[in-house]
Amino acid sequence: MTFADACSEYLRYVEHDLDLKPSTLGDYRSVIRAHLLPAFGSLRIEDVTADRIEAWKGTLRMSNRTKVKLLTVLNGIMARARRLHRLPVNPMADVEKPRHRRSTAIEVFSPEEVLALVRNADSEQDAAIYLTAAFTGLRRGELVALRWRDVDFPAQRIRVSGSYAGGRLTTPKSGKVRSVPLAPAAAEALARLGQREFWTSEDALVFPDVVGGYLDASALARRYRAALKRADLRPLRFHDLRHTFGTRMIAKADIRRVQEWMGHADVATTMKYLHYVERPDEARLVAEAFELQEHENRLGGRSNPYVGRSPENL
Repeated sequence: MTFADACSEYLRYVEHDLDLKPSTLGDYRSVIRAHLLPAFGSLRIEDVTADRIEAWKGTLRMSNRTKVKLLTVLNGIMARARRLHRLPVNPMADVEKPRHRRSTAIEVFSPEEVLALVRNADSEQDAAIYLTAAFTGLRRGELVALRWRDVDFPAQRIRVSGSYAGGRLTTPKSGKVRSVPLAPAAAEALARLGQREFWTSEDALVFPDVVGGYLDASALARRYRAALKRADLRPLRFHDLRHTFGTRMIAKADIRRVQEWMGHADVATTMKYLHYVERPDEARLVAEAFELQEHENRLGGRSNPYVGRSPENL
């Protein structure tokens, strides 16, 4: 069995047995095609040794984060091959992954920047997509899959039941259907779209292409970048519209509701937005905790013996 054969089996396994999302499968295919097959494709699987992998790793000219991504996919391929073909060991067990720091920083738009992006959109539909993304936190694939039956204007809610990416319609990332509040500004933008001549039935897509089908994600991304440039905005990702929703909502609603609205499977994912909550009263609380008068009261009215002494003498 060659390494190329092992790659084919691994892609089959993660697609059909593990049922990974199309976007993740696309990343795996890209890594295998661009990096792993050129390096190991023609080798027998048992000849892909730790020494060979270490030598190849030394030739990579990319960030440590990208290196870890490549090595993670390679580890999955070799682990699957070891189980199927009784290899004595997975050579990746002896390969050290480079260290990299995970960034916890989140880039977000201000409300004014969101409106500037909307004003510079290529079309009314694109404007509604950007506004809906920022005001509901829907992922791009969820926006592309949205149908009119999912938009409940009277109840002011959007039902998120699907996601479209990589040419496939699947469930949302969490695997669960959820309901998200529909703010008036987003509702107005969607209502205007509903006045168009075509694609307005309950089963029609809210954001279709010119023939009523699913939007092309790459074309949408190009138009989005062009709108950013016209609006003279920072080069933030489309996904940062979702982060904008999360950071704004965490200051207004409890964390469990924000988790539900965003479709996070783990509340720890939602907690990353807590750093963006403004707490103007915290300095006052600290001051009160160290209030000297309170301290003196606890000491029975005695003066604090440390007041007035220099730090080096404390």
